[in-house]
Amino acid sequence: MWGKSSEKSWASSTTLVAAGTEIKGDICFRGHLEIEGKVTGNIIAEAGQQAVVRVMAEGCVMGEIDVPTVVLNGKVVGNVYSSEHVELAAKAVVDGNVHYNLVEIMRGAEVNGNLVHQAAATATSGKNVDESHSDNSDIGGVPSANT
Repeated sequence: MWGKSSEKSWASSTTLVAAGTEIKGDICFRGHLEIEGKVTGNIIAEAGQQAVVRVMAEGCVMGEIDVPTVVLNGKVVGNVYSSEHVELAAKAVVDGNVHYNLVEIMRGAEVNGNLVHQAAATATSGKNVDESHSDNSDIGGVPSANT
C-alpha cells in the first residue's frame, strides 16, 4: 500500500483551493481541482491526462484555463480551452473566449467573449489555432488583398 503508486489514484485525487486562499502562479495538475478561493495564474491539465476543474460560485481565476473538463459557477478573467466538456452554471462569468467541444450553458451564465467550437483533438491546443494564420493572408475568412 505505502510503496505502490498507480495512475488510478491520481485520477481520483482532488485538490481544493479553499475559500479565503489566494494562489499566485500557474497550476499544472491531473485529477480534480476545485477552486473556492482565488487563483492568479493559468490552470493547465497535464498533457494526455483526464482532468476536471471546478470554479465554485465564490471562486475566481485570473488567467487561462486549459483543461479537458471545465465546470464554472464563479468568475474567470481569461480564455477557457476545453477538449471535452464545458459547463457554465447560473453564476458563471467568463471575461474571455470559451473554446469547447461540448458546452452546456445554464440560464444566468455570462460570457463576455466568443464561444468557439472546436473538435476534441484541437480544443486543448486551441490557443495555437489562431496563431497558425500568422501570415494574415486569411483573416476572418476573407482573403487579404496582398495574396
